[in-house]
Amino acid sequence: MVGAYDPADELLTPVWGQLVEAGVPVVVHCGSGPTPGPFTGPERFAAVLARHPRLTAIIAHLGAPEYGEFFDLAGRYRNVHLDTTMTFTDFFTRIRPDRAFPPGELSRLAGLADRILLGTDFPNIPYPYLHQLEALEATGLGRPWLRAVCHDNAARLLSL
Repeated sequence: MVGAYDPADELLTPVWGQLVEAGVPVVVHCGSGPTPGPFTGPERFAAVLARHPRLTAIIAHLGAPEYGEFFDLAGRYRNVHLDTTMTFTDFFTRIRPDRAFPPGELSRLAGLADRILLGTDFPNIPYPYLHQLEALEATGLGRPWLRAVCHDNAARLLSL
């Protein structure tokens, strides 16, 4: 969405391959939220992962609003991670309720605890930075989950 390109375009095949070989994580904005684009949706990035199953990808916004579909991809591909940018904040829950996280997916989110990363888009966000952290705490998933999301998972992913 942000780059206005099709991630499954054949011209990008060598690029995805180089990222796999280098072991470089890449953030991809492929969910249809906060606003859809011509190249968003889980099926587009699923095609990339089918060709490059070892790609280390970080799906922005937990894949909003196609949360379940992107959780499915994370279940299929061990190197797929998801970031929390805007998720659970007032921006999604009140201003864009059509993009809000479905409560029925909380158990799946908890089950992917080792692959969820704090995402902020700071300073380009329509709310205070602290609000993202408070919104994550309000999920009720607990301190170990928060520690993993806010620190441990990124430290492991980046070998810090």
